[in-house]
Amino acid sequence: MKKGNIGNAPDLKYLKIDSTKSVFYQLPVSELVQHALVNQEGRLSDTGALAADTGRFTGRSPKDRFLVEDSLTKHSVWWGEVNQRMSPDHFEALFSLVASHLAERNIYIRDCAAGADPIYQIGIRVVTETAYQSIFANNLFLRPEPNPEVRPPWSILAAPTLSIKEPHAYGILNENFVAIDFTKKIVLIAGTGYTGEIKKSIFSILNFILPFEHNVLSMHCSANTSDDGDTALFFGLSGTGKTTLSADKNRRLIGDDEHGWSERGVFNFEGGCYAKCVGLSADKEPEIYHAIRFGSLLENVVLDEQDKPDYNDISKTENTRVSYPIDFMENAEISGIGNEPAHIFFLTADAFGVLPPISLLSTDQAVYHFVSGYTAKVAGTEVGVKEPMAAFSTCFGQAFLPLHPGKYAALLRSKLEQNRNIKVWLVNTGWIAGPYGIGRRIKLAYTRALIRAAMDGSLLESQFNRHDIFGLDYPTSCGAYVPEQIMDPRGLWNNDEAYDMQAKRLAKLFIANFEKFNNEMPATVLAAGPKIEPTVVV
Repeated sequence: MKKGNIGNAPDLKYLKIDSTKSVFYQLPVSELVQHALVNQEGRLSDTGALAADTGRFTGRSPKDRFLVEDSLTKHSVWWGEVNQRMSPDHFEALFSLVASHLAERNIYIRDCAAGADPIYQIGIRVVTETAYQSIFANNLFLRPEPNPEVRPPWSILAAPTLSIKEPHAYGILNENFVAIDFTKKIVLIAGTGYTGEIKKSIFSILNFILPFEHNVLSMHCSANTSDDGDTALFFGLSGTGKTTLSADKNRRLIGDDEHGWSERGVFNFEGGCYAKCVGLSADKEPEIYHAIRFGSLLENVVLDEQDKPDYNDISKTENTRVSYPIDFMENAEISGIGNEPAHIFFLTADAFGVLPPISLLSTDQAVYHFVSGYTAKVAGTEVGVKEPMAAFSTCFGQAFLPLHPGKYAALLRSKLEQNRNIKVWLVNTGWIAGPYGIGRRIKLAYTRALIRAAMDGSLLESQFNRHDIFGLDYPTSCGAYVPEQIMDPRGLWNNDEAYDMQAKRLAKLFIANFEKFNNEMPATVLAAGPKIEPTVVV
């Protein structure tokens, strides 16, 4: 093998790669940017960040993700639509195709790690055919001192320009695929340049290893902490404010997306952030906005003729992204480690306009809403969506859960029962005073004020009311920063009967979604969900 620009490139024969081209090992970001520009993978924005296009795919392709079924996974994985089976033989054949493809090209190798707690950390070798993917790996994963003589236990092979001919012969559906082999500890990614596939493959791996082998709760959430170690977790699906609300100038960011919760506390899986860019501005999200500079990677963001990013232009995709090392954030907890959480926030963008802006949950309600993982889609987000649609992603990360949701729910319940002082809150970052199209989205400033009041304890001093249908206990006031009328979801509607009908409609969707878990959840959890009279016709 030829040498890269720094040190000797490691031997990749164990990955079936015996390259006839250049192998660039552990290049600094400055050189990777130069390679990306020469390779015409992108261009520099006026911020200094590299702006790259990911090609045909500007998001993940969940239906093209597979796990190898073998003696390790056969009886442990939650098989179905989320986790599709692949035979070891098909994986081996695809492994050979990907390796041969990479061997014929200049490739970039990045040795990194995931898991800030050294007890649970895994080493990763990321082999890519593009420089921008190597920048992404540098930004998103932990950056230990590299050693080409040491082989990390896990490997990712990313070949975006490889299209699999006759995919059905390999047990896949399309020319692109993602395949994870937990026994070989290899991830194959082909036919897609979307870097999120690299990130979420490692997340899926940790979602298997940590609960299955170590009884550690893996979580799709952001986390921050105060100077005195008061840690908070923020769960939420895309568009609910998980990244935005955890980026607080008064607190240190532990991480914006993926964490573990062990007996030692909370730890970040990653070494960077992967934030959405749509509508980004210095006023709304200053911490993220100012993190976009040289070394950051913009994906599918439109640049104008002066190379200035236009974050409101979604002509390429609404899923525009930026990745950067976590130390690009002004208030970052560089260790990636925090105490056991004092507060947990489940964020939901309720486009039905039903849920209170904030509610305090019991342990059973916390498990119920964790398993439900509710948010809503609004008109324009997908073809054919003309009115609010409920979206449920169990544990707020269904697409990345190799194990049955009951495993993650049981771990959360155990944590909450061991420490009764942990407060769990359901926060509606969506619509109030009516559904989407009639009501209005709650102001970000109000949501921030509610969360800060929850964390400093002042919100508990309020009088609480109970929602008739959802059984949620919600405060009726929050000091001078939030108008009292904002707190009562029913009172904000002009028509009480219309609100009640909408609330019952949403409750029915919750109940129908949870039916698949009815035989696997304690009766107290089932009783913690919404209730409607069976005679009511919606």
